[in-house]
Amino acid sequence: MATKAPAKPKKAKRRFIDYPRAGKSGVRRWLPSWKLTLGILGTLVIAVLVGLGVAVASIEVPKPNDLAVAQTTRVYYDDGKTEIGRIGEANRTSVTLDRISPEMQAAILAAEDRGYYSHGGFDPKGLLRATWNNLTGGTTQGASTITQQYAKNAYLSQEQSFERKFKELVLSVKLETQASKDDILANYLNAIYYGRGAYGIQAASQAYFGKTAAKLDAAEAAYLAAIIRAPSFYASKKGQDELEGRWDYVVAGMVQTGALTQAQADALVFPTPLPWSGAYNYYKGTNGYLLEAAKEAMLDLGYTEDDINLNGYRVTTSINKQAQDSATAAVEQYGPTYNTEGLRIGLASVRPGTGEIVAMYGGKNYLRNQLNDATQATALAGSTFKPFALTAALEDGISLYSTWDGSSPRTIQGYTLQNYGNVSFGTVTLLKATENSINTPYVELGLTVGTDNVRKAAIRAGVPKDTTGLLADPTTVLGTASPTALDMAHAYSTFAARGERADLSLITQVKTPDKQIDYELEPETTQEFDVDVMDNVNFALQQVVNVGTGTTALGLGRPSAGKTGTTDNNMSAWYVGYTPQLATAVMMAKSDKDGNMVTLEGTGGLSSVTGGSFPAQIWTAFNRGALEGLPVETFPMPGTWVGTGDIYPSTSPSTSPSLSPSEETLPSGEISETPQEPTPTPTQTPTEQEQTIEPSVTPSQRAVPPPSPSGAVSPSFSP
Repeated sequence: MATKAPAKPKKAKRRFIDYPRAGKSGVRRWLPSWKLTLGILGTLVIAVLVGLGVAVASIEVPKPNDLAVAQTTRVYYDDGKTEIGRIGEANRTSVTLDRISPEMQAAILAAEDRGYYSHGGFDPKGLLRATWNNLTGGTTQGASTITQQYAKNAYLSQEQSFERKFKELVLSVKLETQASKDDILANYLNAIYYGRGAYGIQAASQAYFGKTAAKLDAAEAAYLAAIIRAPSFYASKKGQDELEGRWDYVVAGMVQTGALTQAQADALVFPTPLPWSGAYNYYKGTNGYLLEAAKEAMLDLGYTEDDINLNGYRVTTSINKQAQDSATAAVEQYGPTYNTEGLRIGLASVRPGTGEIVAMYGGKNYLRNQLNDATQATALAGSTFKPFALTAALEDGISLYSTWDGSSPRTIQGYTLQNYGNVSFGTVTLLKATENSINTPYVELGLTVGTDNVRKAAIRAGVPKDTTGLLADPTTVLGTASPTALDMAHAYSTFAARGERADLSLITQVKTPDKQIDYELEPETTQEFDVDVMDNVNFALQQVVNVGTGTTALGLGRPSAGKTGTTDNNMSAWYVGYTPQLATAVMMAKSDKDGNMVTLEGTGGLSSVTGGSFPAQIWTAFNRGALEGLPVETFPMPGTWVGTGDIYPSTSPSTSPSLSPSEETLPSGEISETPQEPTPTPTQTPTEQEQTIEPSVTPSQRAVPPPSPSGAVSPSFSP
């Protein structure tokens, strides 16, 4: 009988994952096999790749953060080419890749990412190294690609974490699917910081080498590519050796990538950048007032602070460089230099018919004093307000040849006043009262036509209706309102334009960085006054220059009209005048450390500073320079003398009037003005004496009055 073979022992069921390891004992039982280790790593890699793929497919590339794309707004003179300055926190001007030299492109690749054009947005070796360092607590390595660095700078924070690193990786891959390598490289070069306050390669090229990015040579390009690793350190004296070593590394990389031959690299010399004394502040000096005014004008047009600071607009203003330089030179040369503490001098010039601000002098240095003396500082207007009463009177049919009582003192409708020095002029024409700024006739004139009509005439001409002190009372005609220099230049520009008032403007054009027009000025005008009325006003104010209180302005050498203004106790002094091309106001006032107005007496060594002294001299010097090269234009003679119906003959009289300047009048307790240039005080030294601008016109160049019209109408009241 056959015996049965013994049964074979059953094999143990094989596990999918042999862990803990079967057949092993001790510590070896708990050590994973190499197959298990590879499997785990492979699974992790697959999971990461799948997760990365899902993330890349689902994520939307956000807008770049403000700092990464912020560009300075550039402000230009009226030629649209000459730069006044820049507005914005980041000094950056973005440029396309074709405006960056090939040497710079090669240098940045040699320094930061030599395999840039061969990877898909990230370097696996660098990623693993960064991951390991995060796991072990080591320092984070560079090793990020240019795409990753741009993603970090443009979209993310500088935080060092797994989450930020993963977002950086996802964004870099996503970017490579949406933008070309060239575009990413250009964006990176435009985004990074190079030191010296320069963001982007264009600003860096200018800051270090005074040239555009398109003109950088190999040595300069390697320098800028080297410095981005640690701009602050490399810019210091102690960082120079390390910077040169980094420069050698970049140059060697350019050889390795084929951008340079070894011979070319050997011939390179480590470059010396331009001297640097700190980031340039465009707001220093007088330009700061122009930049701040341009910024305020853009805000008025509807742009926001962020728009102006970040969007890199190209803004063309109406400021003419020749005129602006002349304004600064006139104040510096003809302004007082003695006893000037607290002195404010404001100058504003407006183009008649368009309202464009052609020049403004707001102060010596914006960084020391942010109050713009041309557009913000106010002062009592004095007799510069009399032309508004004259305008209201002419509109009411009162002639320049109507006669008035120039006696002093006088009490008019309960208001007592006197002329300067209490001089009585007797019976005078309105023209004579205008030429010599006689107060008693003008107060009576204002009351006759209505003080509210005087006030309205000022507003219609361009004086803001909310001007401090602009009231309808007997003193309005004497200038108790306190406008700015720009307000008065604007108002007188309406006279120069024969009654056509234009809205003030400073910005003529705004372009985006890609040169698309975003705003274009279209001047808006209104005919506020009749042309005949304006021609009569312009004639009278020309006579102020020819034979009255404004004879200093004869030094301009071309026809002009204007009016002086000085206030009681010498609290301010004005000269506001115009030619057919420009209307300009010069204001002088003083304030103490608390901002309270104080007298001008003693300023420049003069016992009294009048409108015919420093202000008229500054006005004349400014216009000489501002109008140089422009044709000499004349004002039309009145076709009709308002209030008489007479028509001026076609040929002007061949002789000048035999009128002579006399002292201007002074109302008691109100407004004063002196037509003659004051005599220096005995203590004044020769260098402190007021400079005089000699007239350079002949009598035939001056406007002359017609014969006194036979039909002149006197006011109905008794003189």
